[in-house]
Amino acid sequence: MPDYLDDLRFAHVLADAADATTMNRFKALDLKVETKPDMTPVSEADKATEELIRGQLQRARPRDAVLGEEYGLEGTGPRRWVVDPIDGTKNYVRGVPVWATLISLMEAGETGFEPVVGVVSAPALGRRWWAAKGHGAFSGRSLSSASRLHVSRVSKLTDASFAYSSLTGWEDQGRLGGFLDLSREVWRTRAYGDFWPYMMVAEGSIDICAEPELSLWDMAANAIVVTEAGGTFTGLDGRPGPHSGDAAASNGLLHDELLGHLNQRY
Repeated sequence: MPDYLDDLRFAHVLADAADATTMNRFKALDLKVETKPDMTPVSEADKATEELIRGQLQRARPRDAVLGEEYGLEGTGPRRWVVDPIDGTKNYVRGVPVWATLISLMEAGETGFEPVVGVVSAPALGRRWWAAKGHGAFSGRSLSSASRLHVSRVSKLTDASFAYSSLTGWEDQGRLGGFLDLSREVWRTRAYGDFWPYMMVAEGSIDICAEPELSLWDMAANAIVVTEAGGTFTGLDGRPGPHSGDAAASNGLLHDELLGHLNQRY
C-alpha cells in the first residue's frame, strides 16, 4: 500500500502558504465580500487562497485533478485534491477565529474516490490537524512536533458530548424531532460548527457530531482525520466516507445510536 507521506508533506506546504494568505486578510477593514448564487458569502481571501493552492498543485502535481469550492473540478485521473480554501467563511468575515483551510487528497478505489491524506489548518486558532491513510492522525505545529490523536472511549449517550452547527438544516429536512431527542439524551451539547467538531471527535474532546447538508470539500479532510484517529465517519445514511451530502462522526461506539436518532423524521 502506498504510504502517502510525500503527499502529506506537500499538503503541509500548501497549508503553510494558505495560512499566510488567509491570515494576511483576516480582520482587514477593506476585505471584499460577495454573495454566491447559493446565498453564501465568499471573500477575496477564499478566492486568492484557492488560486494559490491550485497554482502550487499545477506546478508540483500536474497530473492530479483538483476540486475546489470556488472554482470547481479541473483535470481527470485517479488522484484528486479537494480544497476548501476557508471553511467557515461567515466566521472569517466577522472576525471570529473559528475557520480553517481544508486540503485532502482522494484516490480512486474499488468503491470510488476515498480520502488518503487530509490537512485541516486553523491558523487563527493556532491549530492544525492531519492524517494519512494507514499512518494515524496527529495535531501540532508541524510534522516533527505533533501529538497522535485518539477518539474517546465514551460508550453511553448519557455520558456523551454532542456538537452540531445549527438547527435550521435539521428542521428543513424534517429531522428536528430526532435531533432534539438526541440533544436531550446526551450529557452536553454545543454548536461549535464547521470543521471544528470533527477535529474534537478525532482528539477525543467530544464524542459525536453531525451536519445535515454539506459538500465534498467540507468533509474529505475531516473524514480521514476522524477515521485515522479510530473514529467512524459516514453520511446520515450510514455510507462510509464523505460522499453522502451530509455527515455523522463519532468515536465509533456511539455511531449506531447517533444515526438512529438523526434518521427519525417527525
